[in-house]
Amino acid sequence: MTKTDHMPLAEPASSSEIPDAAIAMIDAEGTVVAWTQAAQRLVGHSAREVVGRSALQVLPPCEDAPSASAVFEQCRAQGGWSGTVAVRHRDGRTLTMTLRVSRLWGQGAATRWLVSGADVGALSSGATDGSVRESLLTHAPIGIVVRDLQLRCTWANDAMESHDGIPRDRRFGRRLKDSLPGFEAEALEVVMRQVLESGTTMVHEYRAWPPADRRRERVFSASFFCLQDADGTPLGVCSLSVDVTGNRRARERLAILSEASTRIGSTLDVMQTGQELAELAVPLLADHAVVDLVESVPLGVEPSARIGTTSGRLPLLRRAGLATIDPNIPELPFVREEVVHPHPNSSFAAVLRMGRSHLEPVLDTHAGPWVDHDPVRAQKVRDSGIHSLMIVPIRARHCVLGLALFGRSEEQKPFQEDDLLLAEELVTRAALCLDNALQYARERTAALTLQRDLLPHRVRGGAAVEVASRYVPADMDHGVGGDWFDVIELSGARVALVVGDVVGHGINAAAAMGRLRTAVRTLADVDLPPHELLAHLDDTVRRLSEEDDDPDHVPAVVGATCLYAVYDPVTRRCTMARAGHPPPAIIAPQGQVVFPDLPAGSPLGLGLGLVPFESVELELPEKSLLAFYTDGLVESRDEDIDVGLHRLGAALAQPGAPLEDLCSRVIETLPTQAPADDVTLLLARTRALEPAQIASWELPSEPAAARIARQAAARQLSAWGLEHLATNVELIVSELVTNAIRHGQEPNRLRLIQHQVLTCEVFDGNTSHPRPRHPRILDENGRGLFLVAQLSRRWGSRSATDGKVVWAEQDLPARPSPDARRPGDDCFVSTDLKAPPTPPQALGGTCKK
Repeated sequence: MTKTDHMPLAEPASSSEIPDAAIAMIDAEGTVVAWTQAAQRLVGHSAREVVGRSALQVLPPCEDAPSASAVFEQCRAQGGWSGTVAVRHRDGRTLTMTLRVSRLWGQGAATRWLVSGADVGALSSGATDGSVRESLLTHAPIGIVVRDLQLRCTWANDAMESHDGIPRDRRFGRRLKDSLPGFEAEALEVVMRQVLESGTTMVHEYRAWPPADRRRERVFSASFFCLQDADGTPLGVCSLSVDVTGNRRARERLAILSEASTRIGSTLDVMQTGQELAELAVPLLADHAVVDLVESVPLGVEPSARIGTTSGRLPLLRRAGLATIDPNIPELPFVREEVVHPHPNSSFAAVLRMGRSHLEPVLDTHAGPWVDHDPVRAQKVRDSGIHSLMIVPIRARHCVLGLALFGRSEEQKPFQEDDLLLAEELVTRAALCLDNALQYARERTAALTLQRDLLPHRVRGGAAVEVASRYVPADMDHGVGGDWFDVIELSGARVALVVGDVVGHGINAAAAMGRLRTAVRTLADVDLPPHELLAHLDDTVRRLSEEDDDPDHVPAVVGATCLYAVYDPVTRRCTMARAGHPPPAIIAPQGQVVFPDLPAGSPLGLGLGLVPFESVELELPEKSLLAFYTDGLVESRDEDIDVGLHRLGAALAQPGAPLEDLCSRVIETLPTQAPADDVTLLLARTRALEPAQIASWELPSEPAAARIARQAAARQLSAWGLEHLATNVELIVSELVTNAIRHGQEPNRLRLIQHQVLTCEVFDGNTSHPRPRHPRILDENGRGLFLVAQLSRRWGSRSATDGKVVWAEQDLPARPSPDARRPGDDCFVSTDLKAPPTPPQALGGTCKK
C-alpha cells in the first residue's frame, strides 16, 4: 500500500458526472417512506407519486417477473434479497434491473428496507464504472448508513460493521466524526451537507482503520443520496459504501509504475539511474530509499558472482542513489557514492547471495550481526526512527547488480507484502535500465579502448612541425565516434598531417576508424600527393562497404570525411586536400586567423568517384599554426557552424602561446563538457630548416657523375662534422646516382638534408620507380638497391614534378646541447656546424642552399 498523504483521494463529483445506483427506503409493511432523484431518473416516478404508497403499486412487475410480495417474503426470511427483475417504467417501457433489498436496523431493533437498483443495460454497456453499481452486479457487500438532517446515524445494515468495525449500538445517534475521528470524517460531513442542500448524488473516497488493526488501512468508495419525502423535502442522507482497497491500490500501483517508466532510465549513466530510482520511491513508497550497486557496475564491468553463490567474498557496494523525505535529518547514516562493506551474516549479504527480497515489517535495531559489526551506524538508524525495512535485489541476467533499500520512519504503517511486490516491480524496471546502461558502458569502454589503442599515443612532428593534440569522446548518450588523427613523418624532413571522421558511433565506428587510419599510413608510405591519396582512400572505403553484403550486418564503413596535408620545411610549402571535411584554420605568426577556401570534395565512400579531389599548395611563414579538427568541435544542435568557427579562431589567436595551452583553451570553449559528438583537435606549428642544413648539386648526365657526387657528399659531411658517415653515404650516393644516370634521364640532382636524420635524395627525370631485384649468384648486377637497404635506416622513392626522387636516410648521433633542442623534438638536432658547406664550384656543380 502506498503512502496516501502525498496522493489525494478522489474529489467528490455530482451525479451528472458520476451516475450511480438509484435507491428508495421502504418500511416493514412495504410502504415507500423515502425517495431519491436518482430513483426518479431511473423509473420516471417523482417523490410525490411514490412516497406513502405501497411498493407493489409503484413498481408493478412485468409478466414472468417475481412479485413484490414474494420478494419481501424472502427478505424477511433471509434478511435481504438480490436478483434481476423486469419493471415497468412510468412511460410504459420495460426495464431490466438488478435489485438488492438490504435490511436496515434502527434503535430498538426497528427495521426498514433499502432498495437499491440499477439498469442492467447501462451496467453491461460499460457506460459507467460506479463502485456501487458494480457491487450491485457482482453482489459484493455494500455498507449502508442513513443519517438525519443533523448527520446523526438512524439506520445501518450489518455489512457496515464489517467495513469500519463499529457496532450498531455505538453508531446510532452519533455523527460520523464521533465514530471516525480525523480529517476524513470532516471531509465526508462536508460532502453530506452538500448532498442535502443540492439533492444530488455525490461520490467520495475515504480511508478507515478498523479498531482491531489500526495499522491496516482500507479505502472505501461511498455514494451519498438525499432521501426526500413526498414534497421533495430532504429527510436525511443515505450512504452506500463499497470496499475499494484493492482497486485503489491497483490504481496507485499503475500510477507509480507509469511514472517509473518516464523517470527511471533517462540517461545511460548507472549512477544517475540509481538516484532516479531512489527519488521515485520517496515519498510514493517509502520515507527513505537507498540504492547500492556492486562496485564494478559503475565501471562498466558485470559482477562475476551469480545468484545462488553461497561461497566467496562479498563484493563491495557503491551508494548510487539516496533519497529521504526530510533531507535535513542529521541522523541518517547514508552518504551518496560512499563504499559500503556488507556484513557476511547480515540480511544484506543474504539478499546479495541468493537474489531474493527481504521484508522486515518491524525492524529490530537492537539485535543482529550488523548491529555488532557497525554499532555507530546502528545507533544512527535508531535515531532516524526507521522502523520498517525492505531490501530488494537488483537482478539482471542471473546476476545481482546491487540492492535497493526502502525504509519508513514518518509513516507509522509498516511495509506489507503488497508494498514489497510494488518495490520489486519498481526495481525490476530500474534493473532493466541498469542492465542496458551496463551493456552500453561495456560497449562504450570497448570502443573507447579500441579507439585509444588505434590512435597515436605520441605524435611527433620531427624537424617540420611542433605538434599537440586533444581527443574528447562523446557523452554517454551518444557513444564513442570514429574520429582519428595522425602525424606521419615522410622522407625529406616532410610531415603528413591527417584528421578524419567515420560516420556513426560505437565499436563499429571505432573499428572502421582503425582500418582507415591504417590505410592512410600505407598510402602515405607510397608518398602520394594529397589528392591522389584521397582518391585511393575513397576506393578503399567503397570496396570495404561492397565486401560486406550481409543485409543484417552493420557495414564496416558507411562513409567518412578526411583532411590530408603534407608540409615541407625546406620550401615552407603545405599541400592539402579534403574529402567533405571542415577546412583547417591557419593562424599567422602575428595572430591573423584564416580558413582557406579549399575544394570541399565528396565524403569518402559516397561520391562514386565522379568528382576528383583537388590539392591546394600554400606557402606558410615559419611558426604558422595549423589547426585540424573534426565537426564535433565547431558544430552543435544549438549553434550555427559559423559560431563554432569563430569561437575556434578566437581561442587560437594567441601568437607564441604553447600548443598544449592552446589545446586546453580550445577544449574549454566548448558549449558543454559532454559533447554529443567526438571532438578531435590537432595543432601543428611549422618550422623551417636553416639554409646551412641543406646542400644540393646539379649533376651531369655522364658516368663521371657518380664520382662527382661522392666527392661532393664527402666534403659536405666533413663540413657538417659527420665524417664517420662518409663511407656509407658515399656508397649510397654512388648506387643511387649510377641508377639515375643509367636508367633515368636528365635533369639529375643530388640533395643532402641534415635534420633529425641525414637524408640523401637523388632526382632524375624518369617517372618509373625503382624496384629491388633478386639476382642469382653469378649475376654481376642487380644488387645496388639491396646494398642501399642494408646501409640505410630506410629508403624509398616518391613522385616529383617531371620525375621522381629516390632517397635514403642515415641515423645521426644525438649530440645534446642547450641551444640545439626545439620544443616538441624527440631527439637533438645539431646546429653547431664546424664549417660551412664546401663551395659547389670546387665540385663542378651548382649548390642551392
